[in-house]
Amino acid sequence: MSEFLDSNNQSTTGTPRWVGLAVAVLGGVSLVGLGLGWSAFSHANSVEQATQATLKQQNDALSQRLAKSEEINQQLESDLKVVTDKLNVTQSDLIAARHQTKATAVTYDKKLNGFKDEVNTQLATKANADDVNKLNGDVTGVKGDLDATKNNLQMARSEMGTLIARNHDEIDALRRMGQRDYYEFTVSRKGGAQKVGVIKVQLKGTNTKKNQFTINVLADDKSFEKKNRSVNEPIFFYTGDSRQALELVVNKVTKTTAAGYLSIPKAQPAQASASTGTGL
Repeated sequence: MSEFLDSNNQSTTGTPRWVGLAVAVLGGVSLVGLGLGWSAFSHANSVEQATQATLKQQNDALSQRLAKSEEINQQLESDLKVVTDKLNVTQSDLIAARHQTKATAVTYDKKLNGFKDEVNTQLATKANADDVNKLNGDVTGVKGDLDATKNNLQMARSEMGTLIARNHDEIDALRRMGQRDYYEFTVSRKGGAQKVGVIKVQLKGTNTKKNQFTINVLADDKSFEKKNRSVNEPIFFYTGDSRQALELVVNKVTKTTAAGYLSIPKAQPAQASASTGTGL
C-alpha cells in the first residue's frame, strides 16, 4: 500500500516542463488567433459599412436619375399631348375647310344655273323688254312736258308776256319750249364789256343788300345804261334788225359779279356762231 502511494507521488512530481510551455504557447497562439479574428471581424465590418454606404449613394443617385427620367417623361407626355391636340385641331380645320369648299361649289353651281335661267328668260322676253323701254321713253317724254308746263305755271310773266326764268333749271325749261334762244352769262366789274349773243354787257356796279345792279348794254354801236335795276327784273330792248324785243335778266348779284341770261326770239338772227355764251 505504501509502495503504491510513493510511486504515485513520484509520477506526479515528475511531469515534464515542456507541457507547461506547450500550454503557454497554445494560449499565445489562441490569443493571436483571437486578435487576428477580431481584426478580420472589424475589417469585415468596415468593408460592410463602406459597401452599404456605397450602395446607399448608388441607390440615391439611381433614385435621382429615376426621378429626373420620370420628370422628363412627364414633360414629353405633355408635349406629345399638345402636339396631338394641335394635330386634331388642324385636322378639324381641314375637314371644315373641305366642307366649306364643297358648300361653296354647290352654291356657285346654283347661282350659275340661276344666272343661266335668268339669261334665258331675258332672251325669251327681249322683245317685250324693248316694248317696255320704248313705253318708258314715251312716259319720260310726257313727264318732261308736264314738268315744263308746271314750271311755266310757277314762272312769272313780264309785261311783254314772256316767262321770266329765275335759275338755270328754269332757263333749261324755257329752252325746251323752243320759242326763244337763251344765252347765260356771268360778268364782273373788272372784266369790261363781255359779248353775250349779239350784244355786249358791261357791269358797272351791284348792291347786294337791295339785290340791285347797274349795267351797260352795247348793241348796234350804241350804249345805254340800266341803273339800279332789280334782280329778276327783265330789261327789254330792240336791235336794228329785230322786230321783237330782246330780253335781258339778271338772276344773281355779288359784290363784284352779276349772272343771268339773254333771251332772243327764234326769228331774230342770233349769230350764235360768234357768241361766247351758251344757247340753243
